[in-house]
Amino acid sequence: MSMNPINSTPLQPAPLDHIPVKSISRRKKVVLLSLLCFFVLCSSLILGFHGFIAWTLARPTIAPLSSNPAKAVGLPYQNVTFPSSNGSSTLSGWYIPTAQASSQTVIFSHGYGGNREELWVPIYSLAKKLHDSGYNVLMFDYGYVHPENDRIVTAGIQESKELLGAVNYIKEKGSERVYVWGFSMGAGTALQAALQTKDIDGMILDSTFLLNPDTLYHNMKQYVNIPKFPSLPLVRVFFPLLNGVNMNQIPYQAVTTHEYPMPIYFIHGDEDERAPHEIAEGVYKNQHNVFSNYWMLPTGKHELIYSAKPDEYITRTFGFLKTISRPQLPESGFVEM
Repeated sequence: MSMNPINSTPLQPAPLDHIPVKSISRRKKVVLLSLLCFFVLCSSLILGFHGFIAWTLARPTIAPLSSNPAKAVGLPYQNVTFPSSNGSSTLSGWYIPTAQASSQTVIFSHGYGGNREELWVPIYSLAKKLHDSGYNVLMFDYGYVHPENDRIVTAGIQESKELLGAVNYIKEKGSERVYVWGFSMGAGTALQAALQTKDIDGMILDSTFLLNPDTLYHNMKQYVNIPKFPSLPLVRVFFPLLNGVNMNQIPYQAVTTHEYPMPIYFIHGDEDERAPHEIAEGVYKNQHNVFSNYWMLPTGKHELIYSAKPDEYITRTFGFLKTISRPQLPESGFVEM
């Protein structure tokens, strides 16, 4: 009797259509759920990162005051407080009167992340020279400087009201002519304030920073190299949500197209990494006051013009002030020294 040979063909996997449908469905669900979780995680990280940027921009870390006019340069001063023009904040500062009564006052407008002592400019030395030249001086802190005030940086929206409060305070003290000397965002704030008053008789604006979409992205890139899209739109969306202030309220278009009645001296460096010099140049080109002027320092950095050329800085700024302070201004206009 013959026997059939044993079938040695290896076992083949079951056809796909033999795999239970429930097993395929379960695998798909796991894969889709994993992808969804990964997408949500990445989205959350991206949104959280840009939210953190928007939150941090409005709340810079600021060092406390380290001195005062008497300790630093031997100037007698008064501790003063005054309200913003809209009454929503109270500001504190130092008023430095001249030895003999003067009707002219210079108000310093400090920059972002600093206080009335300013970060990069020897502000006490400037105050001393102003005092000796016959100008009263007001040095004050914007509302966001002190944590107990519960204020945030608004890039000039609220700060311009606070600067107007300083102008009102000085006018009430009897000053007939008021000049603003601004630095960085303090200079941009001065331009915003000057849109709202006729009581500013002249301005010196050093390294003018005006927050618009381009300068916002420019400064974001100083900290981390991120793409303009979607980073810029995301930060602009988060800023009002987290801070209660919409960047669209900053009147940068009005500032860059306005012809100001008072003389303005713009000071800038062509290597300013925070405030592109093209913005200051654009504002200056709209000015027709015969005493307005512009000093561009080659290789100059943000707020470091004084440290680069101290003698020239003093000569130019005080020459400008002396010229616009005269009761009868000469027809020839301000001549650079």
